[in-house]
Amino acid sequence: MAETRQLPREQVAELVDRLTFELHDEPDPENDAAWAEEVDRRLAEIRSGKVKPIPGEEVMARARKLVGL
Repeated sequence: MAETRQLPREQVAELVDRLTFELHDEPDPENDAAWAEEVDRRLAEIRSGKVKPIPGEEVMARARKLVGL
């Protein structure tokens, strides 16, 4: 832990990503199927006009405002 505090944030982020991947290297078929179903549901809502997508720039601006950046 002490060593990672000396690293630049980008390297810490990469380390976290790699460790997370190592912990979850085997896909979970149930989880994958649930996400595929969710993606299909959301896409159908967008295509039908039931929901309107929000541009990524607007989403990020809202997120920055929420976290105080």
